Amino acid sequence: MAEEMENTESATPEDEGQISEDDWAAAMSEQAVAEAETPAPAAQSADIFPSFGGGGAAAGMMNELDMILDIPVQITVELGRTKITIKNLLQLAHGSVVELEAMAGEPMDVLVNGTLIAQGEVVVVNDKFGIRLTDIITPSERMRKINR
Repeated sequence: MAEEMENTESATPEDEGQISEDDWAAAMSEQAVAEAETPAPAAQSADIFPSFGGGGAAAGMMNELDMILDIPVQITVELGRTKITIKNLLQLAHGSVVELEAMAGEPMDVLVNGTLIAQGEVVVVNDKFGIRLTDIITPSERMRKINR
């Protein structure tokens, strides 16, 4: 923590608006320590994503995948939702507080093009918000949510 304070204090005015590689490296090392302390679910990532390494069929699939890698998608992190009347909406002013349905400490939803794909927790690196993914939604879980 003291090291982070030193990095922040020694930043030049032109560096203030940007996150340095050292800040991200510190955040990534913090994540590695947190992951080492908590036991990982048994091979969950291997079940979610197919392996692309080794084999002629996999190489063909990788070539097909290369065609879509540059397609931009919109990622949204949703803090919470609420419904209010138009009357209350028009009464909002600077400093107004809108209560959300989500409870403090709940994981935030990560949506890609409007589809829930993960949940995570907020992290702050050099005064910029980020999200550390804590749970990836499997395709079967997405189907179950659609069928409800």
